[in-house]
Amino acid sequence: MKSYEEMTKEELLKEKEGLEAEYKKFQQRGLKLDMSRGKPSQEQLDLSMGMMDVLSSDVDLTCDDGTDCRNYGVLDGISEAKQLLGDMIECNPDNIIIYGNSSLNIMYDCVARAEIFGIMGNTPWSKLDKVKFLCPVPGYDRHFGVTEQFGIEMINVPMTEDGPDMDVVEDYVNNDPAVKGIWCVPMFSNPGGVVYSDETVKRFANLKPAAKDFRIFWDNAYNVHHLYDEPQDVILELLSECEKAGNPDMVYKFSSTSKISFPGSGVAAISASKANLDDLRTHLTIQTIGHDKLNQLRHVRYFKDIHGIETQMKKHAEILRPKFEAVLEILDRELGDLEIGTWTKPHGGYFISFESLDGCAKAIVAKAKEAGVVMTGAGATYPYKKDPHDSNIRIAPSFPPIDELVQATELFVLCVKLVSVDKLLENM
Repeated sequence: MKSYEEMTKEELLKEKEGLEAEYKKFQQRGLKLDMSRGKPSQEQLDLSMGMMDVLSSDVDLTCDDGTDCRNYGVLDGISEAKQLLGDMIECNPDNIIIYGNSSLNIMYDCVARAEIFGIMGNTPWSKLDKVKFLCPVPGYDRHFGVTEQFGIEMINVPMTEDGPDMDVVEDYVNNDPAVKGIWCVPMFSNPGGVVYSDETVKRFANLKPAAKDFRIFWDNAYNVHHLYDEPQDVILELLSECEKAGNPDMVYKFSSTSKISFPGSGVAAISASKANLDDLRTHLTIQTIGHDKLNQLRHVRYFKDIHGIETQMKKHAEILRPKFEAVLEILDRELGDLEIGTWTKPHGGYFISFESLDGCAKAIVAKAKEAGVVMTGAGATYPYKKDPHDSNIRIAPSFPPIDELVQATELFVLCVKLVSVDKLLENM
């Protein structure tokens, strides 16, 4: 089949007629499908149900150091939980503070503390004339929501196949003292599935920030979320690279078990230098007496060690992999030769990133919704929800059952075709 670009006006009009007839059939199905958020499916949640049985009224609820997990105390988190998450993210357990169930909450707290109190004795951000954050795009909408809420100016940084464009990052960070941070999802980035290269990580570690309180917000949310046994992508560990480069305090590294156990009841952590953690503790000790130690204990007793997590993630992969492959097969089959879109083929994570023709993303998402499929809002993957090209769409295959996912994807590609034909006809 010809690409749409190669078609004459008459051929495009004939194609449109057929597509509209097919679209009406979808509308008549009365679909109510949701492909909007990267949530684990019920089948994935069921994998962790055994966790509900490891603690009961008749078991010992003390941790390794003898602390009664039912009571107050242990600000940093129990030692065995720090060991478990330390192994998961390749960090020394001494450089970890365990929080509650959400790494996003920790990130929010870090930004809020910087605004109110400043970082390690530096001027609070709220007292500065201008604060800027770098935002690799397309990126995670909830990251952008945090900095937007605090009135921080967000600057787009293009993503490459190796991570953020480091020439742009270095230019801003090394020369502008108003640049205080950058959002990063280094492993299977949201939404593109990009894995940061060794060179990218080393360039991050060797930044020379104009601001003493510049911090890399390293959200390592998907570091064990592989879809395949082979090949498995790896990234350099940033904290150790920063230490080698003489920048030990430059990074906050965030992690959680949210998509490993239960998203609503996982365990989250921050890892950083001793100086950074001491700075956080000065405020944390006022904020809380300690987070949920029973949940920490539950996770440790269920998974036991990193091998337990690895086994669990293979089970997740067995559920997720057919879904990703089903979406990619339909995209390849229906759009592969038409030259009206491109898409990523990630080795892990939770998303596929789709790039339509310029000026088409909002219309595609709206048309899909009209026929019963809800997707992530077009523009959500950019700060202020403003995609300058109106082209990026995040596809989230994880939550729907595979039969619904196939229907949703078939409708999606139909909407891509319809909107693309209209765009090309407009330009003739």
